[in-house]
Amino acid sequence: MSEGRRSLLAELAAYRPAGERERSMADSLSAFVAGTPDCFERSHPAGHVTGSAWIVDEALRAAVLVHHRRLGRWLQPGGHADGDPDARAVALREAEEETGLRSLRPAAGGIYDVDVHEIPARPGEPAHLHYDLRFAFFADACEAPRRNEESHEVAWVPLERLEAYGVDASVMRLAAKTASLRRP
Repeated sequence: MSEGRRSLLAELAAYRPAGERERSMADSLSAFVAGTPDCFERSHPAGHVTGSAWIVDEALRAAVLVHHRRLGRWLQPGGHADGDPDARAVALREAEEETGLRSLRPAAGGIYDVDVHEIPARPGEPAHLHYDLRFAFFADACEAPRRNEESHEVAWVPLERLEAYGVDASVMRLAAKTASLRRP
């Protein structure tokens, strides 16, 4: 087993999920990583490891969300590992690319959240699973995010307004955990 997979499995073993649903997803992610040598490769047809970022302001009142162009939904920034076994680095890289924010800095020491979700089929690509590792970051609220070609819009969204943006249950779970972050 590669060092990257061993390291991720150790980090997952130390992670404490919030509730039974997330525990089940963390167990599923661990089993996938343990049993899939190419788990970090987008080419794996059943699914692959992804990394995403929950970006909040220092007051813990707002988060940065992207309106994903292909999925048509408001989500936290994130994306494919593309062979990189360091999911935290993947999350940071994707956050910088998708938001343009330069003030990003870790808000939690380890994994913040785990989610396994299906990505719908599209031409040339079957439906598959994203085994998503999520990490929390702070950013300066005065820094305006910028969108890229992957999104329609990027915005600071007040946490109390998330439902108005039609976010899914996994984003609401991220928001519910925000109070546990230590302000810098």
